[in-house]
Amino acid sequence: MKTNKKSYLAAAFMLLLVFVLSACGGGAQEQNAASTEPKQEASVAAATENPADSAAEESGTVTYESETGPVEIPAHPARVVALTNAPNVISLGITPIGVDQWTAANPLFTDKLKEAAIVSEEDPETIAAQAPDLIIAGAHMKNLDQLSKIAPTVVYTWGKLNYLDQQAEVGKLLGKEAEARQWVDDFTARTAEIGGRIKAKYGEDVTVSAIELDDKSAFVMGDNWARGTEILYQAMQLKMPDKVKEAVSEEGYYSLSLEVLPEYMGDFIAVSRKLNADSEIMDSNVWKQIPAVKEGHVIEFESTASSYSDPTTLEYLLDIFEKGFLGDSK
Repeated sequence: MKTNKKSYLAAAFMLLLVFVLSACGGGAQEQNAASTEPKQEASVAAATENPADSAAEESGTVTYESETGPVEIPAHPARVVALTNAPNVISLGITPIGVDQWTAANPLFTDKLKEAAIVSEEDPETIAAQAPDLIIAGAHMKNLDQLSKIAPTVVYTWGKLNYLDQQAEVGKLLGKEAEARQWVDDFTARTAEIGGRIKAKYGEDVTVSAIELDDKSAFVMGDNWARGTEILYQAMQLKMPDKVKEAVSEEGYYSLSLEVLPEYMGDFIAVSRKLNADSEIMDSNVWKQIPAVKEGHVIEFESTASSYSDPTTLEYLLDIFEKGFLGDSK
């Protein structure tokens, strides 16, 4: 009886061992099949997976396909020097350790950049001193070769991408592409809805002129010149006067003398200027006789806070435009 029990236990053990070995062997075969057979589901996932994600898991770096070619960058940059596109970076919740002087002086970002150094591509040593792990620069900038020796350097050409795609691209660079694209989709929907309400109130053909006043100078701007122009003309699809459209067709902006200024003004005027300074143009009789001015259809905002087209700036301006066109009503 004891012998039978021992035989039974031995047989059971051998059966269990065969089962375990078979399972392991089968797992290995399945794993090998997944890595060699492109039609397997696991292989499809691996083939469509971003190679950069796999690299990040292994080494903490990813390969970013920049406009100048692949650049090996940190998977999660922690010390970013942004010589350009700093507002896009900040809008994604990352505070650069070094920025250009114009972003540092922008009132929308000064609080967030209190600890950031002001740096310049013309003085690479100021950048090296920050020990960055990623540098973002403009394609037009100097010393790009030197910068790339300090840290991985990614360059963007201004205007190559529209303002929405640029935000998504910076999000991709910083490992926040999903977050960036979510904002793009949401902003696109909200601005289209607000634009529809504006046209419902004033008519489909309502026009708006976007101008910037600086001391005694006046400039009218096209649909891609910051100062809220992307919101007005692209996102909300409001119309610019025909004369403005023709004037800005080559350079994107056009300088106007006071005498001809009224000829370029639409049903509404969006004015970018220094709000804490007097405007000789707005104090003139010529300005006061413009129909849009008489109707109270002038929307003013701070020029130093409107020179970018990143989410923080665009949200700031969208709120101003919504109230300026529609009041506080929803």
